[in-house]
Amino acid sequence: MKTMEPKDVKEEKPLDFIRQIVAEDLASGKHSTTITRFPPEPNGFLHIGHAKSICLNFGISVENDSTCHLRFDDTNPSKEETEYVESIKKDVQWLGFNWGDHLYFASDYFEKLYDFAVQLIKLGKAYVCELNAEEMRQYRGTLTEPGKESPYRNRSVEENLDLFERMKRGEFEEGSHVLRAKIDMESPNLNMRDPVIYRILKTDHHRTGDTWCIYPMYDYTHCLSDSIENITHSLCTLEFEDHRPLYDWVLETLQTPCHPRQIEFARLNLTYTVMSKRKLLQLVTEKYVDGWDDPRMLTISGLRRRGYTPASIRNFCHTIGIGKRESWIDMGVLENAIRDDLNPKAPRVMGVLDPLKLVIDNYPEDKTEMMTGQNHPQNPEMGTRELPFSRELYIERSDFMIDPPRKFHRLGPGREVRLRYGYLVTCVSYDTDESGEITAIHCTYDPETRGGSAPDGRKVKGTIHWVDANSAIDCKIHLYDRLFTVEHPDADKDTDFKQFLNPESKVVIEHAKVEPSLKDLEPGRQVQFERTGYFSPDPVDSSPGNLVFNRVVTLRDSWAKKQKNG
Repeated sequence: MKTMEPKDVKEEKPLDFIRQIVAEDLASGKHSTTITRFPPEPNGFLHIGHAKSICLNFGISVENDSTCHLRFDDTNPSKEETEYVESIKKDVQWLGFNWGDHLYFASDYFEKLYDFAVQLIKLGKAYVCELNAEEMRQYRGTLTEPGKESPYRNRSVEENLDLFERMKRGEFEEGSHVLRAKIDMESPNLNMRDPVIYRILKTDHHRTGDTWCIYPMYDYTHCLSDSIENITHSLCTLEFEDHRPLYDWVLETLQTPCHPRQIEFARLNLTYTVMSKRKLLQLVTEKYVDGWDDPRMLTISGLRRRGYTPASIRNFCHTIGIGKRESWIDMGVLENAIRDDLNPKAPRVMGVLDPLKLVIDNYPEDKTEMMTGQNHPQNPEMGTRELPFSRELYIERSDFMIDPPRKFHRLGPGREVRLRYGYLVTCVSYDTDESGEITAIHCTYDPETRGGSAPDGRKVKGTIHWVDANSAIDCKIHLYDRLFTVEHPDADKDTDFKQFLNPESKVVIEHAKVEPSLKDLEPGRQVQFERTGYFSPDPVDSSPGNLVFNRVVTLRDSWAKKQKNG
């Protein structure tokens, strides 16, 4: 069931602590194989943090030629949708992983989970409680003060069975009754102070409809779902470490034949973004972004739409590794992962984002010739392409200055530059409009310098890119950048994280020009605009005759330079 080619992942690193545990369990004979699972709640789109868990759980199955389940822990119908289920399946497959026949839902087990709850009641380990939410908080106690027992805690087994059955039949209103585990109200771990394991929710479920009006809580459902599926290693992030005693208590109390081992690892903390699904949903619903797949969002669908590759995300997860201690990963590490992936394989092309017309006055007006461009200077096996060249071209406006400084090695009055794959040209004049805006520059070319080299051996420092005015393709460009201007936008709970949104996270260029070879470039393909960055056609906004490019990433880390300059 291997889903990744070895070349997709960088050089091997020593086993992380989870893989070490897995290896020891296999070597000792504790397990003959491994069964892991990726268990998302279908209440939003997956983000880059989930990618770390996907690569860990599915990666272990790939490395051990074993199984990883995809299971949706769908126990809260008020927040879950089929749209989220389908998006998650698509994301996992796009990352390169396959669950085969092992697609499950916690809702598959609702009958079994109910029967387990009845068993807990019969064991005297669960009771129906009628405290309201506020009363329950008061009875729960604090980190320094023990909780108080509910006045309903010592109901008889018979009464609890009757009330729980009536909860199931829908006789009670939401919030009026819950089923709680009977553990220890004085436990130093608040999760063990008689946690709620079932509540009433009179909301249709995306799979079971109105069959149920009571739904199991996540902590209760998760461990039993793992056990039902014979999971060997239940891998989760560190915030569930305090929940592990409850995980173990449920399985030990019910004496389930399979008791998976829960192991926690540090979640991914990435600068210049937020990882909370609640906050991501807020950005979507309040229209600060253009949906879950907005290329500025670090959702997997947003990264895919922007032009990131599955290999780049897998390599990013491999690079940051798996640890036990919380730490922060700089956004530049993720950006370098896509640069490293695209640099050796993205074809080089020419695109002009801010076009300025260049007229070669001494070039024949009716002539067009084809220049040969390399698709990748370092990879000659990627071949060449033909580029139309005529009297009128477009260059970047930033490649011309009327009064350039000495170290400006591009065009200015009287200055000579090399046109990439073309000729050496010298600026002789320029045109302006009434406002003083430059509308065109005029040059002469040296016919003896085709291909960019001078027979007389003269040195020209500047080389600029261009597109032919007669054949260039009009397109729109989305220049995407980091969504937030500060490293930790949600660090202060008393400050609205949205105030740190980057107003330049999306800049739209309406009238860019690209070489004609890009006319039929498909979404999902990436190219490097020489001297500019990596770009990919937008799979949503692009259509035949309406080409829209997303900037995947710049050629270099511009944010590092910004921080250095203060």
